[in-house]
This record gives sequence, C-alpha cells and structure tokens, in this order.
Amino acid sequence: MIRTPFPLTAAFFAAFFLWVSPGRAQSTPSQPLPDHYTQQEPTRDGTGKIYMGREISQVVGHTAVTWLERPEREREEMPDLVIENMELKPTDVAVDVGAGSGYFSFRMAPKVPQGKVIAEDIQQPMLDFISERSKQLGVKNVETLLGTVEDTKLAENSVDVVLLVDAYHEFSHPREMMLSIFKGLKSGGRLIQLEYRGEDKFVPIKPLHKMTEKQVILEQSSVGFKHVETRSFLPSQHFLVFVKP
Repeated sequence: MIRTPFPLTAAFFAAFFLWVSPGRAQSTPSQPLPDHYTQQEPTRDGTGKIYMGREISQVVGHTAVTWLERPEREREEMPDLVIENMELKPTDVAVDVGAGSGYFSFRMAPKVPQGKVIAEDIQQPMLDFISERSKQLGVKNVETLLGTVEDTKLAENSVDVVLLVDAYHEFSHPREMMLSIFKGLKSGGRLIQLEYRGEDKFVPIKPLHKMTEKQVILEQSSVGFKHVETRSFLPSQHFLVFVKP
C-alpha cells in the first residue's frame, strides 16, 4: 500500500480546522485594485476579481487539509510520477509554493540531497507542522518560508525550481506573486505548474478551480516566463514547464 511520507491523525485534522485561514485568495476590499485587475459581481465559487479574462476562484476552505492528504490522491495525481518528471538535480534548491502540509516538499527532499527544499506558505501553523515533521523524520534539507498573498519572500536569483500544484488559480494577487517567483528564480530556472484541465468537462472539479493550458501560458508569459512544454502523463492535470530566460 502506498502511504503518505508521514502519518496524519484525526486529531491533527481536527486541530487544523482551527488553524486554517482564508489563504491567498482573499483581498482587502477597501484597497483599490491595481490596473491589471477588474472587479465584477462574483459568480458561483468566484471572487469577482478578474485577471487577464479569468475570474479568480474562492479558496478551497476549511476541508483543504483532508483534501490534500486524502488517500486516493496517490491514484488521482500520481505525486511520485510528478516528482520524477520534475527532473531534479541533487544540488537543486527547489521551492514548494503553497506547501500546505508538505505533501510534495517531503517527496522532493530525497531528490536534492546536496540541495534543499523550501516549503513556502502564508500560514505559520502549516510551516510549524512541516518543521515538526522534519524533526520527527530526520529530514535535514527542508526549510520553511513565510510568505504573503503578494510575495513569496524568495531571495533574488536564489532558486532553481519552483513547484505550484493546484494553487495558482486561487491567488488573490497572481501577478504580484508570479513576479516574486520570477525574481527568486535563477536565470534558466524552471517553474512547474500543475492545474486541473479546464478544457476537459469530464474532470470533476469546479470550473473556476481548473485552468486551460492556453490561459496558464497567457498569464505566465505576461510576467516574463517562457513556456517550454506541457506534459500529459497525469489523469486530470496539466503539467506545464516554464523557464526564466
């Protein structure tokens, strides 16, 4: 049986319901929108905030942790195959943006024994949990980084690979976030983004929580990324690879 890298108890999930905040998808209504955003009446599951023709979705909500750690995720999203396709080098500095419980962070760590994984999130309790699990598992190369809804806080030109898994569509400030990621990547560094396929009506995910390949490329190209390829080995998701020129 395939298991997650560490056990998660019912008590942990119960405690987490008290921790989870609205996440990156929330904006401050009193602040005027920058020119690259517009506002409309929200649709179902949407925020009403429009970026490059796309309505930003609402955040998943308080059940996010159980969703991230659900047993069937191994079959649905094939995380080990995702890590294999990332083609990490032993010395890479890899970033898991929106790391949550560290589901992907701990899978990346063995692939970069001379490098490290930076688990970035905007919720300190998430990062505290990752730090504690690192100690319990004896993992020495996973670090945590507290970001904001607008900034990952990555040091300039400091990382080789950034992984974004099913998170970008909820960012309340996608342009600002991606500019901070672009800044943090070294020249030639890669952005790997996973999103549920918006083109496929049979993918059983709410429409605003899916993205088309065309829309992802449009948005990431606008901040300077070059699309390299899209791989189609996953059952329901795009695996898009971008590079910082």
